[in-house]
Amino acid sequence: MPMIAREEEFKEILQKRLSTPRYIHSLNVAQTARELAIKYGADPEKAYTAGLLHDILKDDEKSAQREYLERNGVILTGSERLAPKLWHAMGAQIYLKQQLGIEDAEILSAVRWHTTARAGMSVLEKVLYIADFISADRVYDGVERMREKAAQSLETAMLEGLQFTIIELANAERTIHPDTLAAYNETVYINETSKRSVRQ
Repeated sequence: MPMIAREEEFKEILQKRLSTPRYIHSLNVAQTARELAIKYGADPEKAYTAGLLHDILKDDEKSAQREYLERNGVILTGSERLAPKLWHAMGAQIYLKQQLGIEDAEILSAVRWHTTARAGMSVLEKVLYIADFISADRVYDGVERMREKAAQSLETAMLEGLQFTIIELANAERTIHPDTLAAYNETVYINETSKRSVRQ
């Protein structure tokens, strides 16, 4: 069954699991992800589904999130143990597969990496990562700049989002996940290579 055919089912589940603001955020991310997917060549249906479900475990107690990961054999690294905000994405990938029967590897991967990012991201993974930053409900300082970057190119938006995350974590003296740093380094390289090719 196509994922879009299960939209109402998914929404009903989300309404039971999430607070109203988190549910609205999920709807907004889904819509933004679909728009970015159309613009940058990812599958719009998969992007919408990933956006809808990306925060499905976000409102669970942190202790419950960690227990869920441990119960499913996930061994947290040192930096992950110190960053509970990452756990819902790690657990959501498992939840979507086990509880919702979603087998699509692209959707599962996009949900898994929407917090840390990683090197070698697919277009769909980048689309969800950016959609989470710029959805209509976002009001943080710098969101308009992020939206402008997303309108320019996916790689430009990725660089902006990763810089924002790294600076925010560093200023708060929090650990920065190695996958985030790897994503940043790769994105810098991609953007610099692109600039050189334009200059030539």
